[in-house]
Amino acid sequence: MDDLSTSKFRPISYTLLMDLKILKLASDTRHQKKLSDFTHNSKAKNPLCGDEIQIFFKVKKGKISEVSYQGKNCVYCQASANLISINSNGKKVEEMIEVCDCANEFFQNKGDLSENLKKYKELLSSKNINRKECILLPFNALKKGLINGN
Repeated sequence: MDDLSTSKFRPISYTLLMDLKILKLASDTRHQKKLSDFTHNSKAKNPLCGDEIQIFFKVKKGKISEVSYQGKNCVYCQASANLISINSNGKKVEEMIEVCDCANEFFQNKGDLSENLKKYKELLSSKNINRKECILLPFNALKKGLINGN
């Protein structure tokens, strides 16, 4: 019998570990709701795969105080929306617009993560390039709502 350490089959791969992290993020549904007292919201749809998301958020004195989301979407989109919900609280509107821009630039340039994207490293990875539209949908919806004001 082959030794597993020299075999081409590994018990747990790096890719599988990353996918488990994405599943864990997507299964956290604390922020998957409609805020009753939101000040801003935005919808976005991915025509390629059918993902839909609506992001609700509160902005007070130029800072985001709470984010939630609803929609029909895949695990990558849900994980992305959840990370945004967790990491947006207390951030300035301009700062989150920059984060959204940097997320898009990451997949365009296939570069390194800038400092303000380190919290999104589970998703913003070159191995997820084929799911970039799903991952970026919540970022694009948030940016649209922040710029348009509702």
